[in-house]
Amino acid sequence: VGSTNQEKIDGARQAFNMYFDNVDVEGFSVESEVGIQPINAETLIGAKNRVKNLKEFAKKNNIKADYYVASEGGITNLLGEWIDIQCAVIESKDGLQSVGVSQGFQIPDKYIEEIKNTEFKIVMEKVFKDVEPDFKKRGIISLTKYKVSRTDLTKDAFVMALIKHINGEIWR
Repeated sequence: VGSTNQEKIDGARQAFNMYFDNVDVEGFSVESEVGIQPINAETLIGAKNRVKNLKEFAKKNNIKADYYVASEGGITNLLGEWIDIQCAVIESKDGLQSVGVSQGFQIPDKYIEEIKNTEFKIVMEKVFKDVEPDFKKRGIISLTKYKVSRTDLTKDAFVMALIKHINGEIWR
């Protein structure tokens, strides 16, 4: 996994465990090469860059893997409303690359300009500091009242990206 974030690692592990036996997942810190707040296509570009950089890291450090995976969170208005999503990219050792996206939630327009100029997390910490004391510790996904976790979002994005890999030639 192109991250040391435990929620991303756990999300990848949970997704792969749904389809494969004996899954071993490790996380490595690599750059996304996009801004701190990815917007629209930058979200997918960031995940793809993480996979590219993970493959380079693995090669330099003689690490072998069946799959190189990464996810990137970002915001998009491609559906006409601002939505927070996770993009996942999976690339097999044979070079087959796939993309998946998590479910997302709408962001109120009144916060968008500030989010674009800083980071979603920073804006939401300010908004919820008096309303939700645990917000800083639990993060943006606490908006679901703790019914969905970041691990869940990441897992779902990886499951969607796995579709191309688990369905053989019929889906390629």
